Amino acid sequence: MTYVPGIRENLRPFFEQLLQVFFVGLTIGLQRTVIPVLAETEFGVVKGSVTAIFGFVVSFGLVKGAMNLVSGRISERVGRRRVLIWGWLVALPIPVIILVAPSWGWIIAANVLLGINQGFCWSMTVTAKMDIIKPSERGLATGINEFAGYGGVALAGLVTGYLASAFDPRTSLFVFGAAVIAMALAAAVLSFTETLPYARAEAARHAANPAGASAARYVKAPENPTTGQIIALVTWQDRSFMALAQAGCVEKFVDALMWVLVPVFLAAKGASLIEIGWVTGIYGFVWGGCQLWTGALSDRLGRKWPTVAGFLACAAGVGAFPMVDGQIAWSVCAAVAGLGMALLYPTLIAAMGDIAHPSWRGSALGVYRFWRDLGYAIGALAMGLIADASGSVEMGFWFTAVAMAASGLWLVLGLTETHPPRAKAQPGDVQRL
Repeated sequence: MTYVPGIRENLRPFFEQLLQVFFVGLTIGLQRTVIPVLAETEFGVVKGSVTAIFGFVVSFGLVKGAMNLVSGRISERVGRRRVLIWGWLVALPIPVIILVAPSWGWIIAANVLLGINQGFCWSMTVTAKMDIIKPSERGLATGINEFAGYGGVALAGLVTGYLASAFDPRTSLFVFGAAVIAMALAAAVLSFTETLPYARAEAARHAANPAGASAARYVKAPENPTTGQIIALVTWQDRSFMALAQAGCVEKFVDALMWVLVPVFLAAKGASLIEIGWVTGIYGFVWGGCQLWTGALSDRLGRKWPTVAGFLACAAGVGAFPMVDGQIAWSVCAAVAGLGMALLYPTLIAAMGDIAHPSWRGSALGVYRFWRDLGYAIGALAMGLIADASGSVEMGFWFTAVAMAASGLWLVLGLTETHPPRAKAQPGDVQRL
């Protein structure tokens, strides 16, 4: 069989992957609006303890980060489809735990399972897309992928807010979550094309004609690098990989803030679950929707400067949030942060795909996604401790704004343009192990 890359050439697997990432977004989104607001009344969290509420995001980030690393490596041996199915099997108990949980510790346990699910399933949709597309389509494809995923996150947050306001909150989350996970598992088993052969075919083409197989400037590494070598390469040995890894880590501070701190902040201001759902939903919808054009934009303009602009937009939106009042003003701030995330999120993934060799791209993406989702834990823990120590939730917003601005500056100084048509092979740009 001939494995020809391209979106048009592989429409069926492309849409299968989009359906899967939409289900993944719905699964994580079911916890975005309702759970943080009910932490004290339903699950016994001590009133005013922001760090305790952030605990379930910390557990999620630690586990998802680790599972990104594991799933990327495993998928290069057993295939993308099998890892995807394992991820959905792990998710089956989550709605039941939410329904019967007697304490916040059970919610943290559910988020451990959610982290495994996300690390396996979302990672596989990204990796599988990288397998089947052309280098010139990476921004477009990752933008569409993340649009489907974060559109699902936003939709689930909004729908569960309405359901929890009209019916019993726990029952609503159970029914919604069980239906989504069951449909996702069925789709993964019945209709998901294995794409690992595409990656192996691309690696073979490059090996046969390294000068002409691709315009990409792959980072040099051993022919069959070990897990430790790939971790070292992405984390500190290559300057561009390192800049991308830190950027991925810090950008998750914004999502952790929108997941927990914004609902808590708005609830303290007297906002209803529906109003909170709309504010966080606008963030998700702008983030998701704008990725349809921001990913493609990076295919034309390059990866570096759209990403930097995204970090600055996030810093502005998050920093302004506690300085304004009213649902319209909060919604505008959320939209600005969402636009910033749309500019940076698919572009960072595409940049990783530009310079990671196809034979170990899944592993490199796994390491990047490890550091990226570890940002949930680092950001959530830092924001919780800062808010509790200062007695001010607003400090969490300003900490995040400063971190995003500093990370953007790191990209300016440390990232070499990676997009094939614009990348310049310069001596010293790529380091050997």
